[in-house]
Amino acid sequence: MRNKTLAALTLAAVIALPVAAQAQGYTTGAVRGPAVILDDDAGIAVEQRPAFREYVIRERIPNYTMPERVIVGGILPETGVTYYDVPQTFGVTPYRYTVINGETVLVEPRSRRIVQVIE
Repeated sequence: MRNKTLAALTLAAVIALPVAAQAQGYTTGAVRGPAVILDDDAGIAVEQRPAFREYVIRERIPNYTMPERVIVGGILPETGVTYYDVPQTFGVTPYRYTVINGETVLVEPRSRRIVQVIE
């Protein structure tokens, strides 16, 4: 009987922990969100992506590592990630960029939502 009660309490705690963290405004590290359709004109143009990747490598932008996959629509954590302005030579854009898990991404700065993965 005691083992069943302990197992039930453990299961309840495991389920409630992410909910409690979310309710307090903490991020649980998940990079989830609804699908986002990005107009190619809003991000880095296809023909400029190789030059932009080279620029990021030259600038030695630090890599932020997280356990989740980098996906368009994912939300990045509030702390620990530094965002950089996109140089005007790559087009005027309202987004900033950073490097997550070795991939350069464009991010909407207010929501921290990934809007483009530069491949």
